[in-house]
Amino acid sequence: MQHLTIDSFPPGVAAKLNYYVYRLFDPRSGETFYIGKGTGNRVFAHMRAGRDLDDDEAGNKLQKIREIQLAGFEVGHVIHRHGMDEATSLHVECALIDAYPGLTNVMSGHGSSDYGAMHSQQIIQQYSAPVADFSRHKVLMISVNRSATKQELYEATRYAWKINKENAQQAEVILATQFGIIKGAFIADEWLEATSDNFPGRSTVPGRYGFVGRKAGDEIERLYINKGVPEEFRKKGASNPIKYTWG
Repeated sequence: MQHLTIDSFPPGVAAKLNYYVYRLFDPRSGETFYIGKGTGNRVFAHMRAGRDLDDDEAGNKLQKIREIQLAGFEVGHVIHRHGMDEATSLHVECALIDAYPGLTNVMSGHGSSDYGAMHSQQIIQQYSAPVADFSRHKVLMISVNRSATKQELYEATRYAWKINKENAQQAEVILATQFGIIKGAFIADEWLEATSDNFPGRSTVPGRYGFVGRKAGDEIERLYINKGVPEEFRKKGASNPIKYTWG
């Protein structure tokens, strides 16, 4: 049976969906490569962008879409849940992002830094760990929930972040956090643009920065490692991995 190519919802249908959460997959392998939320015809917008953009402009998601289209196929899409308000759709989107590793999504799910998928042991640690005291230092916290699973903690923490360089340079200590628990403490000697020249072996990421530094000493580690992030720095639903304890 031949399947019709659909690139928009009929107006009467789109109006009834409200907010929805969708999943894009490669029909050749069944592999899910993107999770998103939206209203109207948002789910189809990615496919149109994949046809229109030059290769040099396309990110990982659009490169995957272009690859599928050039092979003569159409991107598969599933509406997982519809009829929601925006706040509910954010939580559903987050849960699906956690459920599908290896996505092309640039950002983690809404609130995943502190409320995303965890082992029961991580849950216990998060809610029973003593809370860190940030009164002694200007602390910059970086959530490394996803990147720390792929590389050593220092490397995962230092590169590459959308950050205000002037603010970052004021930080006396940089803490790597995972699910609300501090796992690493570092001192930055220098913040540099995230380019392959400044960080050999890394890909250039325009508009982002990384730091060159070192592991903090034992005294600082005793103050912070395995302590919990105070509640005021764990705004529910926040997706920004960068947090400052001053200003």
